[in-house]
Amino acid sequence: MKLIGSKRSRAFRVLWMLEEMGLDYDHDPSPPHSPGVLDVNPSGKIPAFVVEGTVITDSTAILTYLSDAHGRFTQLAGSIARARQDAVTCAILDEVEGALWTASKHSYVLPKDKCVGDIVDTAKWEFQRALTRFETVLKEPFLLGEEMSVPDFILVHCLGWAKIAGFPEPGERVEAYFQSARTREGYKRAAALP
Repeated sequence: MKLIGSKRSRAFRVLWMLEEMGLDYDHDPSPPHSPGVLDVNPSGKIPAFVVEGTVITDSTAILTYLSDAHGRFTQLAGSIARARQDAVTCAILDEVEGALWTASKHSYVLPKDKCVGDIVDTAKWEFQRALTRFETVLKEPFLLGEEMSVPDFILVHCLGWAKIAGFPEPGERVEAYFQSARTREGYKRAAALP
C-alpha cells in the first residue's frame, strides 16, 4: 500500500487511519499536481492511494475502503448503523468541509480573477452554523458514540484546517472532542510524519 499526498492536505486523514490501524504502508508526501501525483491521478489531486495495483482517489473513499477492508472504524455495510454513519459523513463533507474548501478556493487556490472575496465570509458563517448543529448532536466520546468511525477522521481534520484558516472557534463540546482526538497515539504518529 502506498499513500501519495502531503500531510498538510486531506491525506492527513488517511495517514491518521493507517497509523491507528498499525498497517504497513509507504508514504510519498508529494504536493498536488507534482509529477509523482500526476503519474497516478491525472487530476493532480491528493491523496491518491495505491493498493493491489489500483489507484483510489478521494480521502473519504480511501477511508471507507480501509475501514471496510480491515473491519475497523466503521459500521457493517447495509446496516442502519452504517446508513447513520454515512449520513454523518455526508453532512460533514457538505456543511463543514464544503465551507472550508469554498473559502480556500477563493483565498488562494483559484486564479485571482476568478476569486469572489465576499464568499469567504459566507463560508465562515456556514461553517459556524454547521458546527452549532454538531454541538447539539455530538455523542461522546465520538460522533456516533463510544467507537471512533470514518466521520471522526474527517471532522477532526476539518477542525484543524479551520483553525489554520482562521475560521470561527467551535463550541465547548466540539472543541473538547477535537482536543481529545488529537491526544490519540495514531494522530500523534501521523502528525509527526514528514
